Amino acid sequence: MAADSTEQNAGNVLADVRAVPGRIVAAWQQNDGEAFADAFTEDATLVLPGTFLTGRRAIGSFMTGAFAGPFKGTRVTGDPVDVRVLSGDVAVLTTRGGVIPPGATALPEENAIHATWVLVRHAGDWLIAAYQNTPAVTARS
Repeated sequence: MAADSTEQNAGNVLADVRAVPGRIVAAWQQNDGEAFADAFTEDATLVLPGTFLTGRRAIGSFMTGAFAGPFKGTRVTGDPVDVRVLSGDVAVLTTRGGVIPPGATALPEENAIHATWVLVRHAGDWLIAAYQNTPAVTARS
């Protein structure tokens, strides 16, 4: 019986961790920089090509500006491809996704990224402590 309970809890943890990108997608759909930032810890880091941010407030401010500027009208996708639970309250998630331009029906391959998410459980919620992405496709000359 204890093994079943442990397996069920592990399944719940994996499902909860895999659900975190959905919070980002939902905030993006609403162009809501604050909701986007709410998925991060207070002292989180966000690394994007050409950008390094520290703290939930900085992340929210950056995304609010991005939704009014370069990300206006875009959509985002991110599908888990690997999950590792390092301890009961720490997990590493890898996703593949990217930004879908306005008017596009699918993610252009040149926009595809792989992302690493370091997640921590805080007061029962999984939050992003660190996020970094890199292009999934190598540029060709």
